[in-house]
Amino acid sequence: MSGLLEGLEAAVVSSIELPQDLRFDAQFFQKAYIAEDQALHRHQLKRVGKAAFVTDGPHGYHEVDEHAPTAMLTAKCAGSWFADRSPAETVADWVVEANKRSFLENDDLILSTRGTVGNCAIVTDEALPSIIDQDVARISLSEGSGLLPQFVLTYLNSKFGQDHIARHSSGMVQQGMSLAKVREIPIPILSDALQSRIKSKVKQALSQRRQARSNASEAEQSLLGFLGLANWTPPEPLAYTARASDVFASGRFDARFFAPRIQALLDLLAVDGRTIADVAAPRREKFRPDACAAFDYIEISDIDGAGAATSTRLTSEGAPSRATWHVRAGDIITSTVRPIRRLSAQITPEQDSYVCSSGFVVVTPRDIAPEVLLTYLRLPVICELLDLFASASMYPAITDTDIFNLPLPHIPDAVADQVTQNVIAAKAAKARAASLLEAAKRAVEIAIEDGEPAAMAYLDQAEEAI
Repeated sequence: MSGLLEGLEAAVVSSIELPQDLRFDAQFFQKAYIAEDQALHRHQLKRVGKAAFVTDGPHGYHEVDEHAPTAMLTAKCAGSWFADRSPAETVADWVVEANKRSFLENDDLILSTRGTVGNCAIVTDEALPSIIDQDVARISLSEGSGLLPQFVLTYLNSKFGQDHIARHSSGMVQQGMSLAKVREIPIPILSDALQSRIKSKVKQALSQRRQARSNASEAEQSLLGFLGLANWTPPEPLAYTARASDVFASGRFDARFFAPRIQALLDLLAVDGRTIADVAAPRREKFRPDACAAFDYIEISDIDGAGAATSTRLTSEGAPSRATWHVRAGDIITSTVRPIRRLSAQITPEQDSYVCSSGFVVVTPRDIAPEVLLTYLRLPVICELLDLFASASMYPAITDTDIFNLPLPHIPDAVADQVTQNVIAAKAAKARAASLLEAAKRAVEIAIEDGEPAAMAYLDQAEEAI
């Protein structure tokens, strides 16, 4: 029978192999899943619930308080190995007090359990203080569990962990994974020596991530310093007025639009009378799904907090209606939706000809280094200016014109060179971090499939290459 099935996505399963929750769907019995199960069961296994305290966050209403210190981490905060509180909102102290089981500590793991099921990250100082929401599981490993949190993180992000989570998730409209199933995730018990090496790689990656953030911050500070905004104290009068002619000309009646701090900021930036349109142009290279079988798609959620973009490989048949523009190496894409979120990224050479959402404006630098334009568009004060022009309440958005009319003073070569070097250094640090995490993940997979000696040998080679 096995010979007849060779080369086909088909499997024969005995009734005694059916899971306790009686899954009969073919999706559950994919050949890759079965092979991974067999490889895992060659090792001693420990269920997550036997090694850790597992809980979720508060269900239902929670009060947001922008002045409170504690953030509520959501599924998107777990998307890049290290917990990120920047997309999260801070919540009222009473919410934290009522949900102490959800309060995170260093080296806890967070795992998204609904929507983007399987995002997994480790909690570091940068993410604290924080709790989790109802769509995230907190995994707090017990002392004496025999498992290092960095190793469990890497395993859960490996193909074995991700496939197990995908296999055991369920739901018609939105996929989800119950806490009971999170507690049943099997973790292989590998040697202390291999776990320690995996821990070292994850910590090195974290160090590189921190270096990247430092480099990016230096780039911003260099630009802010030249613009005279590094220690800028804007005027904040209790009351102010605007001419009726200016109000009607702008078509705006909100007080925020005419705040003296905004006018003072515009005066600083418009000193040369130059705009982004003078140094860059829009790229409107339309994507045609019928021209290819598959493509790499960048959507707004793929932009990280440091000016880079990931993508998803899609078939042209499944192309989203918003897949609109081709991008080219060196282009800058910036989100027109909620510009205050600083969602701009530079397209790398490897991403040349990728496709991005209609929610982006594609900007092609002409007389400015792309790294400088990227940094400028991501400055908080610039995003605040763009946010002034956003309209609509549910999805505040700006137009191409708003971006290209943005004032941009001439930036001296010395400043531009410093910004460029810092951004390039940040990218290099991020790339090293990604390589370290990929090496750790692959080593865990090799250890499960081929044994720990092979995994150790792979790590030796990877260290030389990185």
